[in-house]
This record gives sequence, structure tokens and C-alpha cells, in this order.
Amino acid sequence: MEENRVREMVFSGDPKKMNWFREDFPYAEVKCPAEFSWKVSNSRQGDELVTEFIIKNEGRHSYFTNRGSIAISFPLADTYTEGEKCLDYRCHAHIFCGENTSYIMALRMGGEAPHFGMVLTEGSLSGYSVERDIKRSSNDRGCFWLHPSPKEFAPGEEMHISWKIFSHNGKEDFKKKAKKFSSVIWVEAERYVLYPGERTQVRIHPSFGVEEIFVNGEKAAVNCEGEAVYKFTAETLGEYILSIEAGGRKTRCRLLVQEHPKQLAEKRCKFIAEYQQYHGTIRELQGAYLAYDTEEKHQVYLPVHDFNAGRERMGMGVLMAKYLCMEGIKGHEKEEKSLLTYREYVLRELVDAKTGLVCDDAGRDQSCFRLYDYPWATTFFIECWRLWRQEDDLEIAYRTMKKFYQDGGYRFYPVETPVAALFQELKNAGKHEKMEEVKAMFQKHADHLLLAGTNYPAHEVNYEQSIVSPAANILLQVYEITGEEKYLDGGRKQLEVLELFNGFQPDYHLHEVAIRHWDGYWFGKRRLYGDTFPHYWSSQTGKAFRLYARLTGDPVYAKRAEDSLRGVLSMFFSDGTATCAYLFPYTVNGKPGEYADPYANDQDWGLWANLE
Repeated sequence: MEENRVREMVFSGDPKKMNWFREDFPYAEVKCPAEFSWKVSNSRQGDELVTEFIIKNEGRHSYFTNRGSIAISFPLADTYTEGEKCLDYRCHAHIFCGENTSYIMALRMGGEAPHFGMVLTEGSLSGYSVERDIKRSSNDRGCFWLHPSPKEFAPGEEMHISWKIFSHNGKEDFKKKAKKFSSVIWVEAERYVLYPGERTQVRIHPSFGVEEIFVNGEKAAVNCEGEAVYKFTAETLGEYILSIEAGGRKTRCRLLVQEHPKQLAEKRCKFIAEYQQYHGTIRELQGAYLAYDTEEKHQVYLPVHDFNAGRERMGMGVLMAKYLCMEGIKGHEKEEKSLLTYREYVLRELVDAKTGLVCDDAGRDQSCFRLYDYPWATTFFIECWRLWRQEDDLEIAYRTMKKFYQDGGYRFYPVETPVAALFQELKNAGKHEKMEEVKAMFQKHADHLLLAGTNYPAHEVNYEQSIVSPAANILLQVYEITGEEKYLDGGRKQLEVLELFNGFQPDYHLHEVAIRHWDGYWFGKRRLYGDTFPHYWSSQTGKAFRLYARLTGDPVYAKRAEDSLRGVLSMFFSDGTATCAYLFPYTVNGKPGEYADPYANDQDWGLWANLE
């Protein structure tokens, strides 16, 4: 096997000569039970690599495997170094382990072709795990381990797995090439997250000729093009897995029926007011919105950044104010009282109303200076201004944004910056001098983003979706308030890089959901690194798509925006609880995944984005 070992995958037409494989994990290694043997062979012709495995039960007894019994390494270069190197020599790996139809579409982070594709040609995969070097913290997604589907092995019985690797020119080209493989049943739904009463059509197109296609055991009509259209009506809330079979081959599509964002917000705000606001004896925390452990049923506070009483948790206040502004205070007096108490807490413990200074935690704690906090505080006070029309709130929003720029914000990539909102509210209030002042600040920021282009600076993570999404959102918002085409052009270029983080797999966890893979560790109870599908900041991509669609009338981006925004709604539950992240892999470093983390922490920004 050693002579046949593949150590790199470089496509001939690539001027950058990128190696798509990692150097610290071997390609096509197999982990299997001790009673088993395995062999691998690789054959390469040009830019195509075919890898074949024979996995055999050598024992004297039968052996029934489960999903994690066998794993095959697939070490793609999905890791974050400095921004420029990432764009040319690193990739986003979009994985679909859908039984007989399984594939990986890997996209160079900068978007330049050729890109990397893999399609399973024999066998069945039903999940993947991740092995990470935790010393690299948030900057490395790890090595992927693909899991063959469970199988009953008689003594001496073999399993055959094979796939083909090839180059492609991007998402549409990958889709076109994948559909030509004789092993593939291509599945696409109009919507993957639906509200009650909505309908979606699921198109099922086998690459091979069949007369019958079955969905959950029921025969679906096949048209003259060999395609079935399955019509799904959203009735009862919950997850729906469509098991699809054609010609003896199987795959699946996963849909979610979820409550409308307004209903989720109503239940969420009631829960926050009743269970996540502190009313205990500790003075400095009184009125704070805190994280909540949905397993142990208690509030969470630690003097650790991502579990403190400031930072991202301000999103609870933003959601509360937005919801009350939309629905009115009548009938929601308890929630308004909660919000008023929270506002008092923010001004007492986090924000200096006179200077715009934003502190990191209760007690006016400034031990950690964090520019991210300023736009979030600005957004909170804008939402309070919209709700109560108290001039102080608009003034504090203005001072906070001004302080952000005074303290170095012009070169920063802040997540969720209310450019158009602050400009418009100052205009509506007749504060034209301040309106022009913030407009100039926003333009200066946007001009820096234009100059930097795709030369992204490292932030808390070296390179991530929430570095690119701020660039896109700020540039598009500045175009909205100025009408200058250079900002629209710059925003469009950022979108081209931003959309590479999103996949199109037929699964509501993955479809138009941005790749993120560290938030479960920093914000969750389980403290586990690994792919978070979804994580709520994925909605920032949806917001950028939505704004671009509104500014240009582009229907494609309007559809993608809706899919992206709905993609985070699975983080909210009908009892008003929520999860800070869904850990998607089967395991991460051997620890079980596939769970919604028990902490309701910072995720409410995602629901708020769906209410705009």
C-alpha cells in the first residue's frame, strides 16, 4: 500500500499549484474493527484520481457494523492561515454523505478555479467525523473521516467503496459533472425550511434510467425526462427525512417544518424575560440577560468572555426590542418591563451614555477591549429608539458608533454594523448634522474595505465567514445611503467570496448554511470544536444576500437570502429555548456530535435577522 500512497492532489491547470490534501493526515487510511482487513488502490489519469477500497471481515463470526465502526480519512486543506494564503491555497469543503449518493465539493477560498470534486461511485456513506488538532484552536477544521453505512458482514464478506476525484470550475460545474455519474440520484428541494402550510417540490433526478422512484416507500410519478417531483406540504412541526430509492440505490433529503419567526420570537422573548434575566442578590448582574442551561434549568454566568453578561448576549435585548416594536406593547407588558430593566442594566454596567464607551462585562469591566461590542450596543439602542422614541437612545447609539471609529473601527470588520439603520434614524429625527457625520464615518470605513479588497486581516479567527460578511454588508449599506456605484461593485466582489462558504446539499442543516467550526467550543456547554451547522452568524450571509437582492432586484440572491436566513431557525424551539450551536459531525476527536448544544447563549441575533 505504501507504494500506492497518494500524498498530494494538484490539478494540472492550476497556476497556484495548490495541494488540496493536508500534509499532517494521510489520505485514504481506514479505521475498522480488529477482525477486519482493508486494502486500498489508487489509479490516476490526468486530473482524475480513482480510489478503491476492499474492507473484509476476517473473523470467524458475523459482525454488524454501525455508522462509526469504519472510517476512511479524507484530509482536505480546509484550514485558516493568513487571509491571502487562505484564498489561494485553502478550501471550503462541502460534504454530503447521502448513502449511495455522496460527494464532496471543495471550493478554493478565493474562488479561482480549478476546484476539487469527489463523487462516490460504489458503496454507501452515511456520515462523517472530524479529527482536529486542538492546539490550532479555531483556525483548523481538521481531517474528515467518512463513514460507510452500517452493514451486516458474514465471515469472509467484503465491502467495496470507491470514489472519483476530479477538477471543476465552481458550484454549477460541479453539479453538472456530478449528475453525469451513473451512481448519483441528484436531489433538490425548492425550500428546506418551511413554515406550516407551505409547500415545496423535491426534484429527484437519477443519472441512470429507471421506471420507478420511491419516496418513503411510496411510488413517485416519473416524467419523460426520468425525473420525479415529490410534493411536500408542511403540516406538523418537526424534521422530515425523505428516504429516496431508485434502481436499488438510495439517498435522502432532510427538511424542517418550523414555526414562523414571529411566533418563535414571541415564545423566545417570553422565555428570556422569565428565565434568562437575572434578579438575584448580586448587584452588578441585576437585570442582565444571561446564558441558560436547558439541561439543568438554570442561568449561566462565568467571568469568561463568552459566558459573561455582555458581548454577544446583547442580542437578547436586540431581539426583545425588535419584537415589541413589531407587535406592540399591549399584551406584552411583562416583556417590556424586562427590556426596561435590561436597558437600565446596560447603561449601569456596560455602556457609558456620555462617551459611548462599551465595556466587556458587568461592573464596567474594561479588562478586554473588544471592538465587536460597539456596533452591537449601537444596534440595541437603535431598536430601543424605534420602540419608545426616547431621544436619549438615538443619541447613545450615535455616540457609541462614533466611539467605535475613534478607537480604531475604520480598519475593523465588525459583525452586524447598523450603517443604514443609524443613518436613516438620524435623518428621520431631523438630526442632519449628525447624519452627515456618521455618513462620512461610514464612507471612510467603506473606502478602507474597498482598498483592502480581499486582503483580509486576521481577527479572533485568522479567516472566517464573519470577516467577509461584514465587508459585504458594510459596502452594500454604504451604497444604499450614498448611491455611489463603487460601493455596490465592491460589495458584489465580497459576495463572490462570501458565497463560497455556503453549500447546496439537500439537508436543511447544510443548504445555504455557512461553514463555521469553532463556536460550539467557545459558547457551548459541551466545549466541543467541530462543524456547527447551523450557527446563527450564518444569517449574516443571508442579510448580505437580501440587501443585494433589494438593491439590484436580483431574484437569485433573493431566493438564496431566504434560504440562508431560514437556515438558522432550527436553533430555536417551540418552548422558547434555543441552542447556541448544532454540532453536525458524527464525532469530533472521538466525542459524540449530532446534537444541539444545551446552552441558550448568543444565538438570538439569528432570529432577529429573520424579523427584519
